Amino acid sequence: MSIIKVHDKSFDTYLSEEVIQQRIKEMAAEISRDYAGKRPLFIAILNGSFMFAADLFKHLSINAEICFIKLASYKGMKSSGNVVTSIGLEDDLFGKDVVIVEDIVDTGKTLHNFLPKLLHQQPKSLKIASLLHKPEATEYPLQLDYIGFDIPNKFVVGYGLDYDGLGRNLKEIYQLV
Repeated sequence: MSIIKVHDKSFDTYLSEEVIQQRIKEMAAEISRDYAGKRPLFIAILNGSFMFAADLFKHLSINAEICFIKLASYKGMKSSGNVVTSIGLEDDLFGKDVVIVEDIVDTGKTLHNFLPKLLHQQPKSLKIASLLHKPEATEYPLQLDYIGFDIPNKFVVGYGLDYDGLGRNLKEIYQLV
C-alpha cells in the first residue's frame, strides 16, 4: 500500500493495476460470450470511463463498435445533483444491442437520467458494464449487468477517476484516507 496526495487529500492504494486488469479480462470474456454472433455498440461515458473502456474493448473477442458521450454530475468530490450532457450521442440505436460503459455507479442518478433517452431510441437490448459500484450509495436502483468491483462508499481516484481534474492517469485505484 502506498499513500499518494492529490490536491489537498491523501489516498491509499485500494485496487492494484494487476487486480483491475485481471477483472477487466474476466468481464470482457463474459461480455464476449453473451454477445457471441452479435455486434454490440459500446457507449462509453466520458471522462471517467476512457481507460476502462479502452482496456475492456481490447480484450473483447467479438466484433463491436464503440462511441463516447460526455455526462457529468460531479464537481470536486461531491455530486452536483445535475446531470449535464456535454457531447451528444450521434449513433442511431434502433434495433442495436447496446452496452453502456461506466467507470463508477454510486447514486445512480447520472444513468437514471440518461437511460430514458437511450430507451426512447428503441435499442434491441441495453446492458450496463461498470468497473466500480457503490451499493451503499445507490439512490436510483439500476440493473448493472457487468460489475468489476463492489466498493465501499468512499471517494476513489485513479484509473480514469479524478479529483478536481487530477489523478485520472494513475494505473491503480486509490481510496480517500
